[in-house]
Amino acid sequence: MGETGGGMMGGMMKPWLHFTLGDNLYFEAWVPMSPGAVVGACIGLFMLAIIDRWLAAMRGAMEAYWARRVQELAAARSRPLLQDESYASKEKRLSVDSDIESLHTPPTPPSKETTIAKLRKSAPFIPAHDFARGAMYACQSALGYALMLVVMTFHAGYIIAIILGLGVGEVLFGRFGALNHQH
Repeated sequence: MGETGGGMMGGMMKPWLHFTLGDNLYFEAWVPMSPGAVVGACIGLFMLAIIDRWLAAMRGAMEAYWARRVQELAAARSRPLLQDESYASKEKRLSVDSDIESLHTPPTPPSKETTIAKLRKSAPFIPAHDFARGAMYACQSALGYALMLVVMTFHAGYIIAIILGLGVGEVLFGRFGALNHQH
């Protein structure tokens, strides 16, 4: 092993909380060796932690939007066309019906739809929603694991920066993610 300053790959890892220099960040060549470099790394980790909370909030907001959209489309579809509706409102209703078709939901009579909606335990598979949900979750997981690897260096400055970033990120974005839990 080389003498790169005592980081995880370069020398002996310190398995206790410390503020010393020389811990590797992600790559063997990325070893903050000056106080300024450690401060810069802490700022970067703080920002990554904020981004982690932003991603969680955006996932929650997307889930809430998709749930409302599916409910609105289902409700619009279950309403029968009225005799006294204007031509413009009929056109709008027909447009909503074509939106529903794009969600890959088969046309069913309102009474059957109501029964199915009550029996359904999960939302329907909608590729645009589910692939986006999967991609967002993969990004958030990758970022979470990257932050965990930094915590495993036991560098107290890095850990403090991550915890503060997660807290600030939750203050900034937590209310958006909470939208998903308000039904």
